[in-house]
Amino acid sequence: MTALLAASGMALLVSIFGTPILITWLRTWGIGQQIREDGPKGHFSKAGTPTMGGVAIIIAGFAGYLFAHISATFTTRGIVGMLAIGGATVVGFLDDFIKNTRQRSLGLNKRAKMALQLVVALAFALICVGPLKVDTHLSFTRYSSFGLQLGKVGWVILAVVIIIGSTNAVNLTDGLDGLAAGSSAFTFSAFMVIGFYQFRHNVIYRNPASVDEAVMAAAMLGACAGFLWWNAAPARIFMGDTGSLGIGAAVAVIALLLNIDLLLPIIGGLFVIETLSVILQIASYRLTQRRIFRMAPIHHHFELLGWPETTVIIRFWILAGIFTTGGLGIFYADFLGRPGVP
Repeated sequence: MTALLAASGMALLVSIFGTPILITWLRTWGIGQQIREDGPKGHFSKAGTPTMGGVAIIIAGFAGYLFAHISATFTTRGIVGMLAIGGATVVGFLDDFIKNTRQRSLGLNKRAKMALQLVVALAFALICVGPLKVDTHLSFTRYSSFGLQLGKVGWVILAVVIIIGSTNAVNLTDGLDGLAAGSSAFTFSAFMVIGFYQFRHNVIYRNPASVDEAVMAAAMLGACAGFLWWNAAPARIFMGDTGSLGIGAAVAVIALLLNIDLLLPIIGGLFVIETLSVILQIASYRLTQRRIFRMAPIHHHFELLGWPETTVIIRFWILAGIFTTGGLGIFYADFLGRPGVP
């Protein structure tokens, strides 16, 4: 418990006090947000707002994780997980850097961006099934949820899909002030609870490194919360792809290491909704030449219906909280249903 408090507390402090320093530096160098021309008109006023705030989030997350280990032992799983988060952050940083140096709303081309994400995801997955020897069962709330053995190849494919899907889902959600940071904080809070619970009941979950994964989640929770202080509407800084890809990778990596692969879509249900809205919009237009939503992702649809931005954000945060609570409820119900548990 002390390690969790240390990680979240240090990450919160670094994020909340480090972000304004980053804002000043970004303004000095003229690094600002590029706005989509086809986006809601109300967003044009946000052009030039400092972006790449994800640098503060990830640095804070690493600071919290390292601080929690001053008197604790690092685990190989934790180190590999944090390196994967860092790798995804670098991909996002390159994307943001190209956007700002070329003064356009598009950074890396789709193929390059996907290729780099694939490299990070594949490297993490291969290390997991190799030196780390992670359990390769298909998992819901624990390693033995279904008793279905995927094998190394199957687990690697699943891990890559989850990591790439998660990074892009958070990226799509990052379209309104504080939406992605606030929603991610809910997700990381659930992972922190689950990781600590697995540690306390290791006989059932058989994941001795789960407490380190809980520390990772606590650090990312504190980092997102501190950043949200400056990113909440009206935002003084945006996280950019640097933050959204780093956070998305963290969500996926921690879920995979905690063996809750299939519980992730429930805990991160808001991210799933945002992604599905884009998929449905594209499919509908290509098949029928008609759009289901006024604009995708779906948060822009509600903006174009006339909802104030803050209303959309708060209601989506409520949804994120509901999904998080539901996921934790399922996890605990499964625990109570285990033989021998009173």
